[in-house]
Amino acid sequence: MKIAVGGDHAGFPLKETIVSAIRKLGHEVTDYGCYDETPIDFPDITIKVCNMVRKGEAEKAILVCGTGVGASIAANKIPGIRAAVCHDVHTAHQSIEHDDVNVMCIGAKIVGPWLAEDLVEHFLSAEFSTDEDCRRRVQKLHNMEKMNFI
Repeated sequence: MKIAVGGDHAGFPLKETIVSAIRKLGHEVTDYGCYDETPIDFPDITIKVCNMVRKGEAEKAILVCGTGVGASIAANKIPGIRAAVCHDVHTAHQSIEHDDVNVMCIGAKIVGPWLAEDLVEHFLSAEFSTDEDCRRRVQKLHNMEKMNFI
């Protein structure tokens, strides 16, 4: 599977652990930055990473910022992206199984390296449920992207 990864300066210290975990699981990974602790705005990295998912150049993505929240908010502004903050293994796999999430967001100031590796494993091994209820709800999410909210 092709995985896009990115993060801001707060996520930088954990990002290499995540990249390494993806490779250990046998997946192809592309790192879209940042590449050091120089301050960068998380929306800029989020756009790069999520566009790879939208274009089909990556099947899933992982974003790392301080808490995972900012990256999740930014990612969920992009049509076709369903992002979730995951700080426990249950959320990492259930977000895909029930909600067909394609971007996992992790907080580097919340999660340590050991847990980050487990999150990556559970996120990448999960599959979207064939349950009709789950499929119907995700279709409603797709429909929401087309609505004009005032």
